[in-house]
Amino acid sequence: MRRLLPFALFLAGLPGPAASQSWSWESVVGVASEYRDRGWDLSAGRPSAYGEITASHATGVYGGVWAADIADYAGAEVELTGYVGWAGAVGGWDVDLAVWQNVYPDGVDVDYVEFPLQVGRALGPATVSAGAVWAPSQTGTGDDENLWVWTRLDWAPEAWPVALHARVGHEDGGFAPDGKTDWLVGAEAPVGGGLSVGLDWIESDLEDGALVAKLEWRR
Repeated sequence: MRRLLPFALFLAGLPGPAASQSWSWESVVGVASEYRDRGWDLSAGRPSAYGEITASHATGVYGGVWAADIADYAGAEVELTGYVGWAGAVGGWDVDLAVWQNVYPDGVDVDYVEFPLQVGRALGPATVSAGAVWAPSQTGTGDDENLWVWTRLDWAPEAWPVALHARVGHEDGGFAPDGKTDWLVGAEAPVGGGLSVGLDWIESDLEDGALVAKLEWRR
């Protein structure tokens, strides 16, 4: 991927077979009735296919690539994100911090880098989490910094066939000069063989809401 220096360095440092037991891999392939991110409709209301592959080390270091089909964005029709980060426990909290390089092939002056941070804790069947994604001023953000902050609640009792979740976020900066609040509520359920189905209502105060369905395979 173009300009993906952090991920290239990560791949260069992957261990040989003798240390491979310290690494694990996860892949995801899915299709959604729409691609919405932070409340934004990125597929113009059309279905979107997506995929992701992540390598994780026993130390908590991880890296991967995400790809999704999007509507035309300054000439790009694919969104690619390469990332490296670290996830682990700090003082009883689950912490995840990373660097994301967002690339839009054939797009004009729209690539940008972001720095996400997430903190969460499990409380019985519930998990509460909050985070922020900050992008410094750069061409891809309209020469203005951007900040999205969010909080989320997941509810997944073992006896339940579905897991519920809700999230609210607020964005301000290059992508939302006047500010934008977004929210979602939804449910997800496994159907066997690594497959799961999900249904989310996603909305913001700048775009109409939509019911988004997805079918996902994870391995």
